[in-house]
Amino acid sequence: MNDALRAALQQAGQTVESLAAQVGVDPKTVGRWLAEDRIPHPGHRSAAAEALGRPASDIWPDTSRRREPAWFRPWQEIEREAVSLRWFESLVLPGLLQTEAYARAVLNGGGLIPRADVERHLAARLARQNVLRRDSPPQFTAVVDEAVLRRPVGGPETMREQLLAVVEACAEPHIRVHVVPSSVGAYAGLNGPFVIATCPDHRVAGYLDNQLQGQVVSTPDELAAILAAWEAVRGEALSHWQSIELVMEVAKTWT
Repeated sequence: MNDALRAALQQAGQTVESLAAQVGVDPKTVGRWLAEDRIPHPGHRSAAAEALGRPASDIWPDTSRRREPAWFRPWQEIEREAVSLRWFESLVLPGLLQTEAYARAVLNGGGLIPRADVERHLAARLARQNVLRRDSPPQFTAVVDEAVLRRPVGGPETMREQLLAVVEACAEPHIRVHVVPSSVGAYAGLNGPFVIATCPDHRVAGYLDNQLQGQVVSTPDELAAILAAWEAVRGEALSHWQSIELVMEVAKTWT
């Protein structure tokens, strides 16, 4: 239950039905915002806050923002607003698809993050996944190297749970996963992971990650290079359904 939204409705003398009419959504959608603590699309969030006479941050506090390092916040804003996310990973599964156990193992691996900070980073990562659960979620397409499915991150049980979670996520119409099979030799993905976001106004931004921090890229030349890399890795990948079959097949090996 979103208690802040419930209180705002009561204080404004509004009902689920009246708020839905003002925002322009179905009452069932507002019901999900209330009962399931779903996060509305930014436009709906703003309209609802205005109708209730409250700041949107009071009703849907951005807890993840306070947990993320300052250098990540620009991308976090872009990710939250995006209508499309295209994500390539060669070493681990995309953060938006990671289970809690898998994400914890990734964050603990290598010992680069202090133990005291792991749970904070984990909470932030899991909170970001709400972007795929909100009303009007972005179209999410991931391409991953087959090696990602076979790397024992967290052990067999964690890997089996994680791969089955990927299959379950792909039952949603806005989530697609493609796998570059191990039979492919050298390809553009070996140069590193990246994400491409398309915003509601059709602007495009890219994100590159490294050992120290991430980098948002938006110049025409940089975006052209990343878009070319995306076309290259997507061209080497299996179809969505072939990929899901492979994910399920590998999940069975993690016993």
